Amino acid sequence: MNIARPYPIGTPGVPWGERERAEWRSQQKPQRSYAADVLTVIERLRAGYDVIEYGQLDYTPDRYPLFAIRSRNWDEALPIVLVTGGVHGYETSGVHGALQFVETAAERYAGRVNLLVAPCISPWAYERIHRWNADAIDPNRSFRADSAAEESAALMRLIAPLRERICAHVDLHETTDSDESEFRPALAARDGKDHTADEIPDGFYLVDDSEHPQPEFQQAIISAVAMVTHIAPADHKGEIIGSPVVAPGVIRYPLRQLGLCAGITEAPYKTTTEVYPDSARATPAQCNAAQVAAVCAAIEFVLAQSGQAQAE
Repeated sequence: MNIARPYPIGTPGVPWGERERAEWRSQQKPQRSYAADVLTVIERLRAGYDVIEYGQLDYTPDRYPLFAIRSRNWDEALPIVLVTGGVHGYETSGVHGALQFVETAAERYAGRVNLLVAPCISPWAYERIHRWNADAIDPNRSFRADSAAEESAALMRLIAPLRERICAHVDLHETTDSDESEFRPALAARDGKDHTADEIPDGFYLVDDSEHPQPEFQQAIISAVAMVTHIAPADHKGEIIGSPVVAPGVIRYPLRQLGLCAGITEAPYKTTTEVYPDSARATPAQCNAAQVAAVCAAIEFVLAQSGQAQAE
């Protein structure tokens, strides 16, 4: 029998209190720079896009401004596409894929869609290569009214005026080996539960909304990404991370019920991308390119539905 090693913080079976959270927080050290990696790119993008500061995180002594990038010639007659990255700060290609999309591909959609891109929703976690924020809260389970995660609350305030008008939302994520080696065991310890090991899928997959599934939209994205990196197969149970595979590389979650970022709008087309950066078959550049391909495929699908021809 495979017995999991107890997590080094807390008492097995007992949820964390403030002492355990403080101990955990003291162990999280910056390993990269939000200012150098993200803000410098956003600064370059000001030449062609409007940049909005939509909030600020205060984790004394650290403070992080939150930025979104918006189409300069916003046209109320055009469909709105929302792109989000870095809800989980350790999921690197979510952040850099969003920025790369704006730098390399967004211009082709000028005058065809309105774009709103929030590339790094959790900068404290980005710097520490972690899933949670400084309060040991997962922002991607916190997109709810009166959210305890300011990262989530700030984004919800930003999109509130547009919530019912957004046509598509692509939320960029990764599934990593550290999900199983660190983050899921930490979650179980934090909540005083047992950790049950699961299999990490090798490849890209999508999470559709089980309450409003859009299989053709998901398949359009899968087909585009398959040209960049490999698609995750189902495991021996026909599942990916415990959920039935409903189409190649696609599973479904109740997005809003779980408080996930992809469920924050009324968009008819929504998805969560999951890139696998630890695969021997994928490079960091491929992971970023896969995120860009996913966003572009989503936009092309929206344009096709609205009767606009594909860009040459």
